[in-house]
Amino acid sequence: MGESHNVLLDLNNPIFQDDLLSLERDEAGRVLATLRKIKKLAWAEAYRDTGLHWELVQSKKGPNGTRLYTVRVSDKFRALVYSEGQFMRFLSLHPDHDSAYR
Repeated sequence: MGESHNVLLDLNNPIFQDDLLSLERDEAGRVLATLRKIKKLAWAEAYRDTGLHWELVQSKKGPNGTRLYTVRVSDKFRALVYSEGQFMRFLSLHPDHDSAYR
C-alpha cells in the first residue's frame, strides 16, 4: 500500500452497518463527519492524525491474522478497523473503549 494513496473506506461489514444505523441522529452525524474526513486523507496522513488516535488491539486478530486497530470516530465511539491495500475496513463501532478489545 502506498502511503500517498488516499484511504478508501469499506463500510460493508454487516455488524458495522447495524451499529451505524442504530446510532442516534446526532451521533451518526458525528461518525459520518469523521468518515468523510478519513476519506480525504492519504494513508500517511491518516496514521499521523492525532484526532483518530489509532490503537493496536493486541487481544485479537482480524481476517487472515491481520492487525486490528481502533480509531476514534466521535467523542463517544471508537471503530474497530484493519487496513488491506488502500482500504480501511470497518468491522464494528464501540461506545466504550474496553468493548473494542473483547
